[in-house]
Amino acid sequence: MNTLKTRGGWARRLSLAALVLSLGGIAAALVAAVGTGTGLWAYGAGLGMLRFVLPAVAVGGLLAIVAWIVARRTGTRVGWPNALALVTALLFLAYLGNMIFTARSLPMIHDATTDLADVPQFTVLKVRADNLDKVPDLGRADLKALSPEERWKALHREAYGDLRPLILDLPPEQALARAEQLVRQRGWNIARVDPAAGTVEATATTLFFRFKDDIVIRVRPQPLGGGSIVDMRSISRVGLSDIGVNAKRVRNFMRDLEAGK
Repeated sequence: MNTLKTRGGWARRLSLAALVLSLGGIAAALVAAVGTGTGLWAYGAGLGMLRFVLPAVAVGGLLAIVAWIVARRTGTRVGWPNALALVTALLFLAYLGNMIFTARSLPMIHDATTDLADVPQFTVLKVRADNLDKVPDLGRADLKALSPEERWKALHREAYGDLRPLILDLPPEQALARAEQLVRQRGWNIARVDPAAGTVEATATTLFFRFKDDIVIRVRPQPLGGGSIVDMRSISRVGLSDIGVNAKRVRNFMRDLEAGK
């Protein structure tokens, strides 16, 4: 009987430890995000904190499972705290695991566009000075032989070959107005609208870490017949890999622009 009571006490202790690690890990991740977003520390430091958060939450989930097993064997109730610790850990690990999988499946680039032959250029917003400094060659001889810009284009074609210019059956001024309206609907901060050049420049800010990505949309008359050709570029201000965020932004924007949303 005493042995069962002792084991039951351990089940409750393990459950409490699981809850502390799981919720504490989530809290640490939020602190890392808020600190990065408000400029208290550099983005590298904020992301570095996640290296400690991941194992802490994983251990929390493991302890919750062990506590449940011990509780079952001793007839002890660990109740909702243990369930909360386990569910929290599983959801967080699934979310972070998906991000890690996505990052490893995509090239380490952070600049996405619909036109690699004639890349849309910024006039007010500036492309980061180190934009092409660390384009990876993936250990491939064909990539290593290329210049950084051509290497970026090659990786871009392989990963985001679906990004293409959009042809709209609208005059350029109407197409630009629709693009500007869609930018405003998304809540991006507009830096400049230039009807003469047919461009919109804006900045999108991510939710948690408050990373800023700069965007330029270019509208030109279609050479053959009426209508317009719309191109877009989205580029991260910091970091090496964007985990496909910029390409996803371009893809979704162009889809909604075509649909007239």
